[in-house]
Amino acid sequence: QVQLVESGGGLVQAGGSLRLSCAASGSIFGITTMGWYRQAPGKQRELVATLTNGGSTNYADSVKGRFTISRDNAKNTYLQMNSLKPEDTAVYYCMVAYFWAKTDWGQGTQVTVSS
Repeated sequence: QVQLVESGGGLVQAGGSLRLSCAASGSIFGITTMGWYRQAPGKQRELVATLTNGGSTNYADSVKGRFTISRDNAKNTYLQMNSLKPEDTAVYYCMVAYFWAKTDWGQGTQVTVSS
C-alpha cells in the first residue's frame, strides 16, 4: 500500500495560481494512474485531473486550459492551477489507481480562492 501526502494548498485571490504536490511513499507496484480529485462543501468528490503511466491525461471540463497535471517520477505528481476562481475552492485529494482496480487516497489539502 502506498501513502500519499499532499502539500501546496492555501488561500489565494481569484486569478492567482497555486501548485499542489503529492508525494507517494511505500510500494508503488501496480499503480497505473495518479491524479487529483476535489470536494467542495456540500458537494460530492469530483475528478479534477488524472495522468496514466502512458502519459494520457484527463481533465474536468471546468479546469481545462487552467490546470496542468504532471509527474516527475513514479512517486511524485503535481497540479499546477492557474487563473483560479472562487468555485475552485475545495479540499483537493491526491489519488492513485492500481491495475487491480483499487484506489488509494491522500488526506487532502485545502484550497481557498477569494473573490
